[in-house]
Amino acid sequence: MKIVALGPDAIFYRYLTPKWAFVPLSGAGAASEGGRFNRAGVEALYLSQAPQTALEEYRQDSSLVPPATLASYVASIENVVDLSGGYDPDDWTSDWASWDCPWRKIARIDRKTPPSWTLADKIISEGHKGILFPSLRHPGGTNLVLFHSNFTATDQLAVHDPDGRLPKDQASWPA
Repeated sequence: MKIVALGPDAIFYRYLTPKWAFVPLSGAGAASEGGRFNRAGVEALYLSQAPQTALEEYRQDSSLVPPATLASYVASIENVVDLSGGYDPDDWTSDWASWDCPWRKIARIDRKTPPSWTLADKIISEGHKGILFPSLRHPGGTNLVLFHSNFTATDQLAVHDPDGRLPKDQASWPA
């Protein structure tokens, strides 16, 4: 397994649903239904290394892009698992071979635990802060999932919003 430090000041991106743009550091959305590397109930923040990768991840399989707010993040985080080059049996144990499993089908249709959730459980329990991994939506792109629960005082993640353009709370959106 490869472990890296991000930063200082590594840049990542995420498209935010406008209604929830006031909480750009939250992993609650992923916790509500689960994600590739987090089961439901586990907060995880998914980011991308490039705006185009973030866009493809946001729109998923849709040909149309729903309304979105692009946010930039600046990160300095230690102890991140680096799977960005994909699975290589020389670097990874065999349990990592199925990191790219069809997790939605496995979890929601088959009602089983996806292998990627088991990997994330292990990573979280070992104290790692996140996982860099290849985008399955944007070939050549790289994503990052972060587990805030493992952050320490030396880890830094901030949204780049120098002019305060992101909304401050739900009152920004009429009912």
